Amino acid sequence: MSDLPFYQFLHDLMPLWASITAAIVIGFGMLFVGVGALPWVLFGAVALFGFGAPVWVWAVFGVLALFSVVKPLRRLISGALMRIMIKMEFLPVISPTEQEAIDAGTVWLEGELFSGKPDFQKILAAGYPGLNEEEQAFMDGPVQEVCEMTDDWEVFQQRDLPKATWDYLAEQRFFGLIIPKEYGGHGFSPSANSAVVGKLSASSAVLGITVMVPNSLGPAELLIHYGTEAQKNHYLPRLASHEEIPAFALTEPNAGSDAGAISASGDVFKGDDGKLYLKLNWRKRYITLAPISTVLGLAFKLNDPENLLGKGKHPGITCALVPTDTPGVDISKRHDPIGIPFYNGPTEGHDVIVPLEESIIGGADGAGRGWRMLMESLAAGRGISLPGTSTAGVKHVARVASAHSVVRKQFGMSIGKFEGIEEPLARIGGFAYILEAARRFTNGGLDSGAKPAVVTAMMKYSATELFRKAVNDGMDILGGNAISRGPRNAIAHAYINTPVSITVEGANILTRTLMVFGQGAIRCHPYVLEEVHAIQNKDVKAFDKAFWNHVSHVGRNKVRALLLSLTRGRLASSPVSGPTAKYYRKLAWASATFAFWSDMALATLGGTLKRKEKLTGRFADIFSWMYLGAAVLRRFEAEGRRKEDLPMVEWSMEYALGEIQKSFDGLFDNMPIPVVGWLVRKPLAAWSRFNRIGAGPSDDLGHEVARIIQTPGEQRERMVPGVHVPTDETRPVRRLETAFEACAKADGLSRQLRKAVKSGQIKRGSPAQMVAAAVEAGLMTAEDGKALERAEMLREDTIQVDDFSKAEYFATAIDPERTVLASQVDEAAGGDGAEPVHMA
Repeated sequence: MSDLPFYQFLHDLMPLWASITAAIVIGFGMLFVGVGALPWVLFGAVALFGFGAPVWVWAVFGVLALFSVVKPLRRLISGALMRIMIKMEFLPVISPTEQEAIDAGTVWLEGELFSGKPDFQKILAAGYPGLNEEEQAFMDGPVQEVCEMTDDWEVFQQRDLPKATWDYLAEQRFFGLIIPKEYGGHGFSPSANSAVVGKLSASSAVLGITVMVPNSLGPAELLIHYGTEAQKNHYLPRLASHEEIPAFALTEPNAGSDAGAISASGDVFKGDDGKLYLKLNWRKRYITLAPISTVLGLAFKLNDPENLLGKGKHPGITCALVPTDTPGVDISKRHDPIGIPFYNGPTEGHDVIVPLEESIIGGADGAGRGWRMLMESLAAGRGISLPGTSTAGVKHVARVASAHSVVRKQFGMSIGKFEGIEEPLARIGGFAYILEAARRFTNGGLDSGAKPAVVTAMMKYSATELFRKAVNDGMDILGGNAISRGPRNAIAHAYINTPVSITVEGANILTRTLMVFGQGAIRCHPYVLEEVHAIQNKDVKAFDKAFWNHVSHVGRNKVRALLLSLTRGRLASSPVSGPTAKYYRKLAWASATFAFWSDMALATLGGTLKRKEKLTGRFADIFSWMYLGAAVLRRFEAEGRRKEDLPMVEWSMEYALGEIQKSFDGLFDNMPIPVVGWLVRKPLAAWSRFNRIGAGPSDDLGHEVARIIQTPGEQRERMVPGVHVPTDETRPVRRLETAFEACAKADGLSRQLRKAVKSGQIKRGSPAQMVAAAVEAGLMTAEDGKALERAEMLREDTIQVDDFSKAEYFATAIDPERTVLASQVDEAAGGDGAEPVHMA
């Protein structure tokens, strides 16, 4: 039978099929790994030789090989492509202010996630620092003490911090956390700065904001990095001791995110004494601490009509320090930021004259460098203050909501046992785990000197948004206990404060759509920024190198995305084994898919992409959740791979992957790609939904997370570290914690009591009556009865809410000892005096 022609044909054909299959497998493998042009030329030559290709095929191959490997020949093609792209305005036009924002800071580990082939060994090798001995002592000492002495309800009633708190903050140099020790400050790390302002904010938003602002973007930060030695020596010790109170004035009615629209101006002129001066005019708003500031940092457009500085007539945006007692400065008014009584207000300046060299940060050399100063400082600052306060806020909500869920009963059971409560509790607990991981991870990079502008924008956006979701869930769980304000309420002020963190340091809508991906796609992509610069400079050599590397990059990620999708990530490697290995593989799958479709969006939409903010927002969400997922995996490794923490890790990763999947679904449904758009929106979108990267956490995982944060002990404390728990039993968090611990310990006794009632062994009555009956019947010991009685007493006390008589409700909250006449304030601030106001 083997001599028949058909079988002979199959016998001859099999080697060809085997060769073709081997060539395809090797080719896909080379694409998957990503190799350069020379290996491809060698592979092609071997393949053609093996298949016995005719001479004309070799000739075509030889021409292509020459243009691939010989750079001067390839640049002929590259130059033509570059000219076409310039003519078509293919790449986005970048304004000078955008360019400075892009150039500010550094690319850190986010570049790995953008690459499509992340090196997880680098991510696991990144620092995950805690606090050093000095920093921890400050947390345990002064930070704890100032939280103890500051009652948040009293702060809101008095609409100011107590005088004792202001004095203690100054005494312990809270306003000099970031100022180097040689200037009288603490010189703390970003990790410590984050931990301090987080704990203060969770205790009292006003306390946290008051300390946060002088240690964030402002005069101290700018002076440390850009000030002259004379400016540092004069101001930094005075700022550290609170002798000077700083504020920084950037935002204007018509210039929020658009720095180019700043109308504040400073004109250079030469005085009669031969020195250079500035005449400043400004109208700013939303400036925290402005109403009590003694020195104002000011961003303005510098004009030099006579070119006295030698930098042209319009050097650009500049930052200067202006003492607020200078004639023409007005800081007499306040805003009321959604009822949160921290100092915030507008400021105006009218023909304010200051010496140029002493006032411009960095002296005359700093003229025109203000926007870069601000962008470089924000590149780090966005990752410290608001992520720190939001993370602590989520942990505070987790502590409060979980304790309340155990203490509060409905239908004879703690409400935390109901699945309807478990679901939001799991979100709160999971968000607390995610954000603490990301906070520590990000601060590790900042501690090491990195200034990752895109990562810190992600952190600002993600932390404040997750805090908003967590506090909303907490409000739902606490119900009437949450909405009834008073000394017993532990969560309402956090809820009220939420929009402030969402709005400041760049509104979240802009941060998500423009900064995380709009700038991130240029800043973090391995080649796009190089291409942009090459086109701007018309540098064919640089463009040639970047463009063809970019082409190879796209090809690699296309194959990686395809193969990882088909194998559900199994082809990707993991740096660890065990239950978390699958998450590294899925992040690799997400990264390859994200990188490929980012390039597709750039290739098809070009310069219009930055205006497609719905698309850029979805890309930003994928990018952010990849980063948060990587931080979670880093935390698990850094904390010793504790088996009991796996539910927290798994919930967090499943949530992150679920959010990534939602964003991919939105992209595929709306990607406006010409010609093949239908294939993306229909078959590809359907495949993506069928073959999901993630679907979100299961109910069982949610149950485990809710159980963990409702169980007193070491693990719960590790889930919510760095949150102030007062020692005063009348303060709401301490009251809740005491009742929570007692009720959790007595839970078994409560079940025993319910069982006795149900079986008829004792009669139903008040808790005290039933306990007495159970003890008398020998169903529990007298000691157990006392523990149960105490738990029920604490439960009953804790669920009460505040109420006020008419006189109390309408009583003035002003403490005469902490009030000065407006005329005194206005005399210092340049106002006209009318109403009493509060002063520190």
